[in-house]
Amino acid sequence: MGKSTANRKKVSFAMLLVTIGIVYGDIGTSPMYVMKSIIEGNGGLAQTSQELVIGSLSLVIWTITLLTTIKHVIIAMRANNHGEGGIFALYALVRGCDKWLIFPAMVGGAAMLADGVLTPAVTVTTAVEGLRTNPVMDSFLGAGQTRVIILTLAIILALFLVQRAGTSRIGKAFGPVMLVWFSFLGITGLVHIFDLPSVLKAFNPVYAVKVLYSPYNKVGFMILGSVFLAATGAEALYSDMGHVGADNIYITWPFVKICLILNYLGQGAWLICNQGDAELQSIEMLNPFFQMLPEALRPLAVVLGAAAAVIASQALITGSFTLVSEAIRLDLLPHLEVKYPADTKGQLYIPAVNRVLMVGCIIIVLLFRSGSRMETAYGLAITVSMLTVTLLLAVYLWRICSKKLLALVVLVVFGAIEAVFFVSSLGKFIHGGYVAVIMALILFFIMLVWHRGTQLERQYCVPLHFADYVQPLGELHDEPEIPRLTHNLVYLDNSRDFESIDRDILYSILDKDAKRASAYWFISATVHDEPSVMRYEVETYGTDYIFRVRLHLGFKDHQRVNVYLRQIVSDLIESGELPPQNRKHSIYGKSDVGNFKFCILHKVVPPKAGLSSMDEMVLNVKYAIRHIAGSKAQWYGLDTSSLIVERVPLLVNQSGRSTRRIERMEHEKAYI
Repeated sequence: MGKSTANRKKVSFAMLLVTIGIVYGDIGTSPMYVMKSIIEGNGGLAQTSQELVIGSLSLVIWTITLLTTIKHVIIAMRANNHGEGGIFALYALVRGCDKWLIFPAMVGGAAMLADGVLTPAVTVTTAVEGLRTNPVMDSFLGAGQTRVIILTLAIILALFLVQRAGTSRIGKAFGPVMLVWFSFLGITGLVHIFDLPSVLKAFNPVYAVKVLYSPYNKVGFMILGSVFLAATGAEALYSDMGHVGADNIYITWPFVKICLILNYLGQGAWLICNQGDAELQSIEMLNPFFQMLPEALRPLAVVLGAAAAVIASQALITGSFTLVSEAIRLDLLPHLEVKYPADTKGQLYIPAVNRVLMVGCIIIVLLFRSGSRMETAYGLAITVSMLTVTLLLAVYLWRICSKKLLALVVLVVFGAIEAVFFVSSLGKFIHGGYVAVIMALILFFIMLVWHRGTQLERQYCVPLHFADYVQPLGELHDEPEIPRLTHNLVYLDNSRDFESIDRDILYSILDKDAKRASAYWFISATVHDEPSVMRYEVETYGTDYIFRVRLHLGFKDHQRVNVYLRQIVSDLIESGELPPQNRKHSIYGKSDVGNFKFCILHKVVPPKAGLSSMDEMVLNVKYAIRHIAGSKAQWYGLDTSSLIVERVPLLVNQSGRSTRRIERMEHEKAYI
């Protein structure tokens, strides 16, 4: 159903293990807090009934089945962009259908990034709180949450500080740890199912519907806000498809799903069997996941849970890096420094994003102070993200695949289900969900401003016919009286073809301190929908000193212009299209490749530019964001020691408007 899945990952035991470690970290930690949230929302164990438990389990089972298995695994993963998944990869497939599709893509992307802040805080805090189920550790933690918070912050800080090293080393341990974790979930759940086999009634969806109207369910439809936590991570499953391959997910997901459902059923059986236990009823913030285990196994559960929480957080952090990187390439976010600590695909590191996520997680932990309070805020952003994916997926099925019936089913059925979850999660807004909403709105605003500002710059760009300026460039190139600035003078050009060029570039070379060079390079990059493309084309205009170069790169390829250009110069010298530049003085010895100077033009809005108030505000905000985000030199991999940065005014084409001439008057001399 999707486009050709280039770079398809082979199925092997090693890849299956990696898949278990990378893809399911987020959804794999949900048993630690889903049933806990449902029971607390209904007044605790003392208010729990068999009808509530069975109905809640049925809701959880069918939520996982419908939203994760059917929507994401069976349908969405076939809507891949050359093997890549996620909301921006999906948008890349449908962006040619309608311009308005950019808005749900931005909303969904912003919501997923907001989730990247909440997930580490929720999972790590809940795992640390599990220590209280052990009397010795409970005594160590003492009354209150101070030591819990300190330990949680220590884990979170360590997690973010190691990101600069890349995840390739620790990633090797993810698979075995998560395999043990899921096996632990399945076995511990199965043991308690034998205590109460009737809990299997939860597979009947009738109980899921009945519990929504049951008098034993004191929160009504609002229970879905807690149930939805069982499906968080489904969107990460789709996004991580490119890292491991769809086939590996198809094979491993049944095992993961079975283990998850067995654990949920086991928790339910334990709750029903112990609902009348007065001692258990007195436990504040009772967590059935830990409490159903024998006391001797609880320390192991805490260790495994903490490891799973770290892995889940790691997957969300890495996913956030990938999401931001893709948004940058789609002109939805400003250029940021991107580092590649390892050769493994997808192992990238964005320092600015890492810092923002780290500060955000710390603020969330200090603000909410407990896993229970965080759970009340968690999930609202994800419902929004899932709704936007459903909309884009329906468009893809309708317009690209011409499967209109399936498109309607996806839009109506899954859209309705997710809309219900969204409405039920709105109650979380006043209990902390506003934090995720505010973060998502800020990110959406940045994307909107950056996208609109880029459109305005292209609209007001003045293109000149490049062929008309080959001769003036040649005259400057041959002018002996002007000192040569450098061997290779390089401009980054956003023109869409070789026929035209931005007026500001030629003005910078010819008019603004005439810049003489041995060779003039005008570099543009075309980012393709494929994840990895590395090609270039050259136009010389019949000269050996003017080179228009277009780089063809995939949306996951780093735009290292400096590296690529040095290779291109060597290629052209070897082919005889560029004279050897005879660089004699270098610590590396003689070289045919000369030195480089890169010139970057920064647009600014001059006073009274003739823009509307709204457009002027958008551009000024974009340039303010650009200033905060840092230099484009870091993004393009340019050597800052050979960089020229020039500020040029954005000139609005005001053709048709007459300009009044100023008149000269006679000077009145003063006589003494």
